[in-house]
Amino acid sequence: MLCAGGKIVSVGETKDALKDPWFKKHRKNVREIDCSGRVVLPGFVDSHTHPAFISPRLVDFEERIAGATYEQIAAAGGGIRSSVEAVRKATRQLLADAITSALSQMARQGTTTVEAKSGYGLSLESELKSLEAIRMATAQWPGTVIPTLLGAHVVPKEFAGRSPKYVEIVCKEMVPAAARRKLARFVDVFCDRGAFSLAETEAVFSAAADQGLQVRAHVGQLSETRLESLLKFSPASLDHLDLVSDDDIKRLAQTDTVATLVPGANYFLGLDRFPAARKLIDGGVAVALATDYNPGSSPTTSMSFAMSLACTHMKMTPEEAIAASTINAACGLRLQRTKGSIEPGKDADLAVFEVRDYREIPYWVAANKCHLTTLNGTPWPVGVAE
Repeated sequence: MLCAGGKIVSVGETKDALKDPWFKKHRKNVREIDCSGRVVLPGFVDSHTHPAFISPRLVDFEERIAGATYEQIAAAGGGIRSSVEAVRKATRQLLADAITSALSQMARQGTTTVEAKSGYGLSLESELKSLEAIRMATAQWPGTVIPTLLGAHVVPKEFAGRSPKYVEIVCKEMVPAAARRKLARFVDVFCDRGAFSLAETEAVFSAAADQGLQVRAHVGQLSETRLESLLKFSPASLDHLDLVSDDDIKRLAQTDTVATLVPGANYFLGLDRFPAARKLIDGGVAVALATDYNPGSSPTTSMSFAMSLACTHMKMTPEEAIAASTINAACGLRLQRTKGSIEPGKDADLAVFEVRDYREIPYWVAANKCHLTTLNGTPWPVGVAE
């Protein structure tokens, strides 16, 4: 591979590269990275993460060990709402530092593109602050970050019993402000039992469309949501989909909406049920994988771990897991023209692994075999590619 200016210029055999006119002219200035005996993949695209938080949810962790369910913990004041106070009190810089740390961990494990959601502020001020912190962190990281407004994560406690009023704030204040300040590319909604209804989700989607923002949603994690009306908004991705009907699988297969599966959440929550990846794939649906990095249900930055879970618990092949973590995930962010595969003209996002067979990447459980990552042509960590 010949890369220049952060782009892949050509891909082929060494003899072909040596004939390249540009290479002949600039050969003395070219930095060579020898990947002999290693596997090189497109950089991972982690298309579903929640990095704008301050603290781990350790009380939730212990309560779950003791037998409490996700919904019981939320009803008792834990869950998503328990992360809100710290985010509201935090400075932009403190939030940005936390996000930057997560991005660095991701890069060390082969991830070069990350979708980053807000969602733990749940007020106009704090949601915008979270998006601003994501922008600040993005400026410190050579990879690509796609910001998403998730103001409709759950109803904050001050609006308990008044979800229509909160949805109105999301639609009339948060979405226009994020669009006006160019802080978000997507708007997301947690459409599920205990969060937002289908009608409320459609209202937020309509507000996003009015502002020229693309949409995506959490659906089918706790209860089944009929997808027909949501698909009319052409969402880039519908995520979780632990519960999805055969009819909706057929509907999904007729669209370019990606089903983004996050098995790390099922694992960490101790669930027996995992998304039906085989049924989705065999039904013609494009499936992506993501870490769902967050403090409550999936505190992992490792795409290779998500791939391992996909193979062992969802019966995806290693090849399918790699495609789901690269080109399909890029499609889920509408970045397939620049990300997700090793082709001339695409961004120089590459991950080099200290393995001899690509199947080893999901095989070695919770192990980081990444030797080097290049993010838009920048090696990470600096100094490895000497």
